Amino acid sequence: MAHALIVDDDPDVVEWLQEVARMEGFTIARARSGRELEKPDATEVIVVTGHATVDSAVAALRAGASDYLVKPADLERVQAVLRHAKKTSALQQEIGELREELRKLGRFGRILGSSQRMQFLYDQLSRVAPTSATVLLIGESGTGKELAAQTLHELSRRRDAPFLPLNCGAVAPQLIESELFGHERGSFTGADRQHKGFFERANGGAIFLDEITEMPMELQVKLLRVLETGSFTRVGGTQQLSSDVRVVAATNREPEKAVGEGKLREDLYHRLNVFPIRLPPLRDRGTDIEQLAQFFLDELNRVEGTNKSFSREALVRLYQHSWPGNVRELKNYVQRAYIMADDRIECDIGVADQAPKLDDGTTITIRVGTPLEEVERRVTMATLAYCGHVKRKAAEILGVSLKTLYNRLEAYNGKDADVTQSSGGGDVAH
Repeated sequence: MAHALIVDDDPDVVEWLQEVARMEGFTIARARSGRELEKPDATEVIVVTGHATVDSAVAALRAGASDYLVKPADLERVQAVLRHAKKTSALQQEIGELREELRKLGRFGRILGSSQRMQFLYDQLSRVAPTSATVLLIGESGTGKELAAQTLHELSRRRDAPFLPLNCGAVAPQLIESELFGHERGSFTGADRQHKGFFERANGGAIFLDEITEMPMELQVKLLRVLETGSFTRVGGTQQLSSDVRVVAATNREPEKAVGEGKLREDLYHRLNVFPIRLPPLRDRGTDIEQLAQFFLDELNRVEGTNKSFSREALVRLYQHSWPGNVRELKNYVQRAYIMADDRIECDIGVADQAPKLDDGTTITIRVGTPLEEVERRVTMATLAYCGHVKRKAAEILGVSLKTLYNRLEAYNGKDADVTQSSGGGDVAH
């Protein structure tokens, strides 16, 4: 039977919540304050309080609470949260089995990659996906933040409900409020009919707010209110509407810096930053570069009915480029290279305009000031690619023992660096 811990210092509220939870099939435990809050295994914790602050919400959620509600609690919202909570235990077990099954394939949900950095990312996604916690994805442009958000949703108990993405930097500031909350007919010029916004249409599901720091400050206040109360009004309307929506936000800025620059409200940042996840840049992902490039090429070959491949020199070039545009840049490179190549993709296509040119496939250029650890990694991976992934030969060229080479590769990727080939179609990348 599902179990819930109720934290409140008001006995009447506790009695009411206990009755609601029992009706939903829960057994109950109680605590008088958040200081007594612990999250035993397989227990879902829901906090309801009349003393709501951003700090207390974040502390409760980070301590293991599944959700955080503000008094006076809405009965339907409490029931919805409890019903969601009952599904979490089974979902966590399902994700664990999926995680192990896909680990060998070097992918997780919609995300592709076998490196140690990606394995850590998968662990974080596995832990937070079954919960209702708000997630803040932080990463450079092109690292796959939307794919991570989609993966979170598809592994959550909300997966049968809508997932709606909104790029806050791509919508005119005056229209974002209408997109999020909807509007009533006649509320502004051109509003000739009622419009339901994302929070209404995604009820029970999730909203992905990309480039959250581009949202107007006055709208950030309204977003914070929805996150704290679950209620909103349409533009031009007066009726209070409720919505049970999980918010996943993303930014390519450093959040603390954005707060200091006045791009992001500090209270909203703390509310979004319940479970922050950093997506690694491609340059830190070892042989994922080659795995992704091969995946993109395989997809092009499948769609076009061809059998093109990378030359050894082209693979070396993949490792010597810093990929400032990350996976998005790599995908564009592979597509350009595919178009230009006959049967074999050579080293002078695509990346040649952005990286130092190789004379014979045996030279790489490294900027002054590059950390020695990064120098070693790039030289090792480029040499391994040049040798066609024959490790004994690569070790001889590098002047190290085979054991040392294996140790390096394990440190870079968290596993043997043989490239895991991905098969089949589907919307998977990054």
